[in-house]
Amino acid sequence: MMNIGLLIIRVVIGLLFVGHGAQKLFGWFGGHGLKGTGGWFESIGMKPGVTLALFAGLAEFIGGALFALGLLTPLAAIMIAGAMVIAIVKVHGANGIWSTANGYEYHLTLIAVVIGLALIGPGQYAIDAFLF
Repeated sequence: MMNIGLLIIRVVIGLLFVGHGAQKLFGWFGGHGLKGTGGWFESIGMKPGVTLALFAGLAEFIGGALFALGLLTPLAAIMIAGAMVIAIVKVHGANGIWSTANGYEYHLTLIAVVIGLALIGPGQYAIDAFLF
């Protein structure tokens, strides 16, 4: 049952990050694409906005796909956690921890999940289990 639990965690978290990356990169799922996200990044002092939006989108899209597949899971976790650390530092950190105040509670939870899973391993139903 543990391996099924790890699979569920990986697939749900990973695919949600693929979606977030697609919002930034392609404007899918109600996102604003590179230009819109880049403009918002610039408005909060992250320059050059479009380039940083590209990096953020790729980290989320590729990191999420790798995480869902259980492929290079530690790298995927670092990519996802890195994006969440930047979100905390640049957007949510000043608001305190609680999500009700636009804080970083959710982002910290995601960091704990992806790093925790990377440390215990992606489970039997992961590509990593076949490769390593």
